[in-house]
Amino acid sequence: MDDKNKFKDRERALEDEYFSKKEHELIEKMRNKLAREADRKQIAEETGVTDQDILDALQSLGYNSETISILYMVPLVQIAWAEGYVAEKEREMVLEIARARDIIPGTEAYEKLNELLKEEPPEDFFENSLRAIRYMIKALPDDHRAASQESLVEMCTMIADVTGGILGFGNISDEERILIARIATEISQGRESLIQNMIKK
Repeated sequence: MDDKNKFKDRERALEDEYFSKKEHELIEKMRNKLAREADRKQIAEETGVTDQDILDALQSLGYNSETISILYMVPLVQIAWAEGYVAEKEREMVLEIARARDIIPGTEAYEKLNELLKEEPPEDFFENSLRAIRYMIKALPDDHRAASQESLVEMCTMIADVTGGILGFGNISDEERILIARIATEISQGRESLIQNMIKK
């Protein structure tokens, strides 16, 4: 075989390799897209959220169908980090509340919650999780909405109060008090600019 034919064969082999690689990349991309869509559908079933932009934002924050159950726990994690570290009693209380909500050891959700208590998430993770919670609460029937808001604020107060010794609001630090007030305000606000804010962050 002369050099010219060898060169053509080599060129053809490189082309075949290139297109084969691109084909595999495209297939993998399609698989990922389908998996993401299937997971989004499961998140929708778990949360009752049907707004695709909200579901996209939740996935962008790192939630999946296995970990979306910890969404309501995130404000408690935020309170635990209010003073720059998570006290052991706060960590134990968050995990105790999680177990009461069927988020149990050995599950991906429980492990994810543990990670959030070990390494402080960025501020936008807390903010956007709270916006998603607000949307979900807003979608509840009127008689359930107020109870859900009150329950979340109560749980946040429990976390803030757990390291104070004798029960009472006076044991809560200024940082925690301000944060609880902010959370209470955020979850009771309307839906305006919710999606845009979540996507921008």
